[in-house]
Amino acid sequence: MVLSMTTVYLFLGKNEGIIYLLLLLAGLFALRWLWRAWRTWRGAYFSLEREIAARKLGQAVAVSVLLLALACALTAVASFVVPGLPAAARLGTPTMDLLATFLPGDASGSGLTAGMPATAAPVAGTEGCVPGAVEITSPRSGDTISGLIEIVGTVNVPNFGFYKYEFAAAGSELWATISADRVIKKNETLGSWATGTLTPGEYQLRLLVTDTQGTPLPACVIFVRVIGQ
Repeated sequence: MVLSMTTVYLFLGKNEGIIYLLLLLAGLFALRWLWRAWRTWRGAYFSLEREIAARKLGQAVAVSVLLLALACALTAVASFVVPGLPAAARLGTPTMDLLATFLPGDASGSGLTAGMPATAAPVAGTEGCVPGAVEITSPRSGDTISGLIEIVGTVNVPNFGFYKYEFAAAGSELWATISADRVIKKNETLGSWATGTLTPGEYQLRLLVTDTQGTPLPACVIFVRVIGQ
């Protein structure tokens, strides 16, 4: 059941543009049907005629509400569910890219894969961050932050699929996803993070990137201190 639902989610995310178009056309038809049914109901004089018109009006309203609900559900799936799918669920069998660039001594290919620059040195004070490929430039590791902050960084790798950013208390592996997107970023805003409700203390903020094959790259992790507003 998990695999079948994942397939459905991926299909919806991949074809959201076409599905939106179909929903739009169906919505126009439903609105026309609704308008005609309402006019018929308004103009009916006899009880039987009004009953039939009211039934058609109710059907038109139900179809219109259903189409609106489907559009909202598609938006939620494409914006939040698909980017958050684990790579293990997205792939039945991992595919190795024989042209991937590996760091010296990393024969397993678990380092910087899919063409990420092997010569770029990791950012000091961070884990897994690679300048120009996967990095968070603001806030900086070690910064003190509060309130609503803007997260700026770079997500620019070959075969880019999507990215998401998460946070956890220092030393914890209980990560909470903040947001996700499927747009390449070059030292641009990745999103925002509302820290006002967090308990003051040390936190980890990480950026996770997954390619089009569903293979996750090493996470970029920075360390910040959250203070009360």
